[in-house]
Amino acid sequence: MKKILILNTGGTFSSEATEHGLGPSIKGEEIIKKLGILSDEIELTVEDLFSLDSANILPEDWAFMAKKISESIPDYNGFVVIHGTDTLAYTSSMLSFMLQNIQVPVVVTGSQMPLNAPMSDALMNLQTSVWMAASGVPGVFVAFDRKIMLGCRTSKVRTISFNAFESINCPYVGEVNAFGLQLYTDRKAKMARLNLQTDYSNKIAVLKVFPGMNLDVFSFLQEGGYEGVYIEGFGLGGLPFLRNDITAEIRKASDNGLPILVGSQCRYEGSDLNVYETGQRILDCGGIPVYDMTQEAVVTKLMWVLGQTKKYDQVRWLFGSDLVGEVTLK
Repeated sequence: MKKILILNTGGTFSSEATEHGLGPSIKGEEIIKKLGILSDEIELTVEDLFSLDSANILPEDWAFMAKKISESIPDYNGFVVIHGTDTLAYTSSMLSFMLQNIQVPVVVTGSQMPLNAPMSDALMNLQTSVWMAASGVPGVFVAFDRKIMLGCRTSKVRTISFNAFESINCPYVGEVNAFGLQLYTDRKAKMARLNLQTDYSNKIAVLKVFPGMNLDVFSFLQEGGYEGVYIEGFGLGGLPFLRNDITAEIRKASDNGLPILVGSQCRYEGSDLNVYETGQRILDCGGIPVYDMTQEAVVTKLMWVLGQTKKYDQVRWLFGSDLVGEVTLK
């Protein structure tokens, strides 16, 4: 008998109509009734952690979820987290870093329509998640629209379509088709024990470069005590280096011990700072490449890394390491 714990945090999945629009209110007991009996081989338990629109999920909530899952591992074979879609990819990424070497499946899911709405995708997403949670494949995953994705490689790419999420620069872990749940992975539990690390820093900033961007923002961030910055550059990660020289700002920040990460505004295929002169200048000035990581993974990894160390060289080393499958290193 596989024992699965469903943790409900709210979101569209658990929402009902109110005078102020959809708001999360459906509790776990009703969710279990709707789900019914999936199999005589699966025992479901549900617990209501929060009742939040995912826009209101904060880093302390990630730490709470990670600790809850860690403490419950002796009693369960897998976990499902019901979550709003807007920040679901941030949560799945951060849980990946906080729950390194986890020995069981943790599956994050949600829906584009509320559970009680006609034609809702909620039940199918939940059923897929429960079966994945019972699979025994270790790691943090996202289940959505009959697809299984690695949690640290998932991004929300559509606002109203059922296929709202995609696995970015990484193949699907599995999918549901006429033959049931098909898994395309040989992931095995590592010999290492679960490494629960929930410390983080939210003193970070994300900058999306545009032509003519005012460079005063870099002085503002350093004077404000920020501990890390992620710059989304053009194309393969390019930044201006003649007039409006951002690379000079990267050098100043790096010399002062402020890590500056540089990636691409393009969602697919990743960045490569070795190709063009602008990229090589970024590297020479101390910029740290993020390769093909998702924006959600970069943000959460930076927050998590800064919770473990503030030393520039160690931050650089950790971003040159693949910790949970979040990056393809070149």
